Formats: sequence, structure tokens, C-alpha cells
Amino acid sequence: MITKMMLGLMMPSFAVIERVRAQSYWRQCQRVYRFQPIYRTSGKLLGIELLTGIFHPSEPQKFVSPEHYFVAIAIGKRVQIVQEQLDLLQQWQSLFIDHSLLASINVDGQVLEALQTDGALKRQINTMPYVRFELVESAENALSIPLSQIEQADRLWLDDFGQGIANFSSFTTWHYEYIKIARDLFILLRQSEEGSRLFFTLVTLMNRYSKGVIIEGVETELEWAMVRNSDALAAQGYYLSRPKTFDFLDQLPIHFGD
Repeated sequence: MITKMMLGLMMPSFAVIERVRAQSYWRQCQRVYRFQPIYRTSGKLLGIELLTGIFHPSEPQKFVSPEHYFVAIAIGKRVQIVQEQLDLLQQWQSLFIDHSLLASINVDGQVLEALQTDGALKRQINTMPYVRFELVESAENALSIPLSQIEQADRLWLDDFGQGIANFSSFTTWHYEYIKIARDLFILLRQSEEGSRLFFTLVTLMNRYSKGVIIEGVETELEWAMVRNSDALAAQGYYLSRPKTFDFLDQLPIHFGD
């Protein structure tokens, strides 16, 4: 009985210790920025998505989940990361402007709201017309205000449709510039003839609520052919290009296959 009582008293302490350990782990993690190109179904380059690689110094060759990292760190840190990403993209501003390319950054709802009150960041974003924001909808960091109250909401893309909490109401309640279909949903639908028909119908429907649909995670020639036969605007994935570090950005083919 005494042992059980002692264990019961100690359990909260164990939980606190584990939470502190987890917070310390994520604080020690470091970031590396890469990009992945997005190609139109015509083969012409549309732009890039900026990707954040996360690793712990004890295992620098092992990347950990960026989703878990961003959930674990505070809002101030997430805004700081957006600042870093904008600074990086600005170094390549002439390339984006000269070739009419776009560059997307992933943000959650809380960060999007925080950007509305940061005067310096707003001014910087205004000088970067090629920058777009992929809204990652998660229950932990969701928007608490309507998108109609977000400045420059016309720059928003809906990320990962078919994964997480992004659903039909996500794109029917706001006219996103582009909607990105998650690879998980794409692969699920293409497994059957009925699913493939549904995929083509879904892409056509989404075009009514946006300027275009981008398919994520295209990894084979057959998948690329299916996307090109649909009404999708563009795609990205390993078949088109694996993520690269920014020192390769000026070597990126303007047309897929060049």
C-alpha cells in the first residue's frame, strides 16, 4: 500500500521530468534549409517550396520530424524561423523575379496571425512579391480569426489537403491561390479505377475554388503521367526532383527534363 502511494505521488514528477527533457531536446535541435521545385504539368518551373530539415547535434545525419519540432517550440521561435527563411529567399530575389518564379514557406495559423502585428516582417514581405505561404492546418496551432482578416491572404496556399484537418470546408470557405493535395490521398485514390475517377473529379472541383491544384509526392513516371492527364496545375516530388540545398538553386532547370 505504501509503495503504491509513493508511486502515485512520484508519477507527476516523472511526467514533469520527461516534459523538461523533451523541451530541452527540441531546443537543442538545429535547422537546415533546402528547397524542392514545383513543376507545371507543361514541364515549366512554377517555383519552389522551402523545406526545413531538423536534426539534433548528437545525430547530425538523422533528420527528425519537422511537424513535431514546430509543435514543440514556442510561437516566438516559429516567427523567428519565418524571418530566417525570408532572409534566405531574399538573397535569391533577382532569380525569382527574373524568371517569374514563386517561393512558398510553410506557416501555421498562429504564425500567420503573428505576422499581422509584426511591422518589420510585413514591410519585408511587401518587398517580396514572389513569396507565398502554405497554411498548414493543425489542431494545435490553428487560426483563431477568419482568413478575411488576414492581410495579403491572396498569397495563401492550402497545404496537405487530405491529411490532418484540411478538408472540404477548408477550401470552400476561402479562395486560396493554390491547393496542394497530400501524397497520402493521391496514392490512396490511384489504387483503384474508382479512386482514380474520384481523383480527376476532385481536382476539377478544387479548380473552382482556387487558381490551381498542386499534387505533392509524385515519385514515379506513372504518377506524373496521371497528374498530367488531370486538370492539376503542377506537381512536386522525388520523380521531378529530390530536395536540394540552396547552393544548387541557380542550377535548377527551368523546364523539367532539361
